[in-house]
Amino acid sequence: MEQHLAASAEHADYLVELSNVVRQTNIGPRGPRSLRRLGLVLRALMELTGDPDVSVYPVADISLLGGHREFADPAEVRRLRRWVADGLVEEVADADERILELARMTGTRVITGDQYVDHRLEHDWIQGNTWQFLRPEPRAGGTVALVPMDMGVRSAAEISRKMELSALKKQGLIGPSSTPMTTVIMRSWRCPERRCSLYDTRKGGRVLLPRIRGGVPTCELHGLPLEDQGPRLGTAQLKAVIDGVCVARYTLDEGAEAQVGRHPGPAGIALHSLLKPETAARVSRTHVTVSARKGSVLIRDVSSYGTRMRPAGRRGGFGPWEPLPPGTGRPFRPGDEVELAPGVVLTRSGRRFPAELADAWRGAGGAGGAEPPGASAPTRRY
Repeated sequence: MEQHLAASAEHADYLVELSNVVRQTNIGPRGPRSLRRLGLVLRALMELTGDPDVSVYPVADISLLGGHREFADPAEVRRLRRWVADGLVEEVADADERILELARMTGTRVITGDQYVDHRLEHDWIQGNTWQFLRPEPRAGGTVALVPMDMGVRSAAEISRKMELSALKKQGLIGPSSTPMTTVIMRSWRCPERRCSLYDTRKGGRVLLPRIRGGVPTCELHGLPLEDQGPRLGTAQLKAVIDGVCVARYTLDEGAEAQVGRHPGPAGIALHSLLKPETAARVSRTHVTVSARKGSVLIRDVSSYGTRMRPAGRRGGFGPWEPLPPGTGRPFRPGDEVELAPGVVLTRSGRRFPAELADAWRGAGGAGGAEPPGASAPTRRY
C-alpha cells in the first residue's frame, strides 16, 4: 500500500480520512479497526480511475493509534506507526477539520463516510456538494466500491444539534452504553485554579464542557480535577422571525417565564415595534408564554387569535403545522417554530439545555448513529 501514499496533499490524487475508513466496520475484516480496509479502498480507487499508480494523502486522528488495542493484528499498528513517522500519514488532533481545510484549498476529492454536519458553519461549501466526497460501500465478494455522496443541505438547527453532540463525544462525555454522562453534563464545575474561567457559568455565553480523564471531570487548560458546584443552570435563546428574517433575539434563563405578544407589559417581550400595523392587529397583547423549567422549555398559547406550531425534524425539515392547544404547555425545542400570525414566527436557536443534549444524543442513535446520505430542508439563515 505504501506506493500509493503521497508525501503531501499537493501531490495526491485523493484525500483519505483514514480514521473513518479504518473504523468502517461494514467493509473488510471483522473487528473495530483494520488497516486492510484501506487496501480495499485503494483497489476500488484503481478500478474507478483506471490508474494503477493513483495516490492518496491519508489524514488520521491521534485517537486512531491511541486505540491500538482495537486492531486485531499488532503488525498493522506497527505499520501505521511507521507511516506516521515517515510522513506518509498526517496525524492530527482533529482529522475532520484538517481534511476539510485541505479539500477546500486544493479542490481534491475526499474518501470518507462522514457527512461533516457539525462543520458546515465553517465550511458552507459542503452544503449541496455532490461531487467532492466518495463513500466506500461494500460489494459482493468482499470488494468495495467508491460512490459519490450527495452531501445535501442541512438545516441550521440540525447543524447546531450535531455540533453539540460532537462536543460531548470529543470531551469523553459518552458512557460505555453510548449515552451521555448526564450526571456530569447537568452539573456546574469550577477549576481549582481561581483565575480559570473556562467553566464559570456566571459569565454567561457558552460554558466549556469538562473533559473526562480517567473517569474524572478535568480542566482542559490546567489538567486539574474540577470541583462540583451543584446543578448546572441553562439559558435558552429565543428569536423573533418576521417574514423570514430574524429581527430580534432574547434570552430566557432557567426558572424564568416570559410573556410574548404585541405589548405584554414592561416585563414581557413586546413585538409591536417590529410589526406592520395590519400584522400587529392579528397578534394578541399577550400571545404566548415561554418558560424554562428543570432543563426544558415550554410554550403556552394564551392568545385570542390562536397559535400554530411545527416541530423541527431530527434530520432537517419540519413536521406539519398544528394548532397549539390553548392554555397547555408544550415542549419548545431548538428549531421548532411557533407562528403567532402569518409571517410572525417565534423560534429557538440551536443551543440546548444539558438535559436536551442528552435527549438529542439518544434520539440520534448514540455514538454509533450514522448520518444518512441525501438532501434535507434548505438551511434557514436566521
